[in-house]
Amino acid sequence: MYPVIRLPHTDVCNIVRRENRFVVRVLVRGSEERAYITNTGRLRELLISGKKGYCIRSTGVKTNYRLIAVEDNNLAALIDTKIQEDTFKILVRNNKISWLRNCVIVKRAPRLNKSVLDYLLECNGKTIYVEIKSAVMRYNRVYAMYPDCPSLRGRRHIRELITHVENGGYGVIVFIAALPHIKYFKPNRNADAVIATLLQNAHKVGVLIKAINIVYDPESQHILLLNDDLPVIL
Repeated sequence: MYPVIRLPHTDVCNIVRRENRFVVRVLVRGSEERAYITNTGRLRELLISGKKGYCIRSTGVKTNYRLIAVEDNNLAALIDTKIQEDTFKILVRNNKISWLRNCVIVKRAPRLNKSVLDYLLECNGKTIYVEIKSAVMRYNRVYAMYPDCPSLRGRRHIRELITHVENGGYGVIVFIAALPHIKYFKPNRNADAVIATLLQNAHKVGVLIKAINIVYDPESQHILLLNDDLPVIL
């Protein structure tokens, strides 16, 4: 267990309802507020009325708060994709991901053909494209899954990496399994069978498919790394 980031200015909130793709209604100190969410997945298992959440002040014009995590199994599921990406960046810089040791982030949001991916890394002289996906759907208690709904964007990113690796390049897809007490990651074939098949094809051609397990700990107010190499089942 490794504390990555401390978030000292979080407010406890309670979920009222999801208003739209980007906004959820929450109660903060008895006042109903609109909170921005960066995660556009359905999040049906987490965004339940009355469930405890954790918000930070928002810099947006239309919302006063941002919902970043939801209570789950004595800890909290980290749903905020921005914080997930920041956590990954810090872990790479601090050499805390064993399979990315001695890697350097050389570019954020690199373009690969018609897509924009998350990071471009240099690892031991190799240039590697990295795409990060948020996995905050739980299945059968021990699995984190992605996606929780069909994702055309996700399909496109995987296809781009397959083509890039087939042409001699290097690519990694990293699933941020941001749920407490999980043991594995696997794709959600019921939500998007195309993505599940694409991930199998990507693995066959040499795209590295990896997962890391992080959570938010409300007591210490830290994002915690629980497993830097969570087993992936394709």
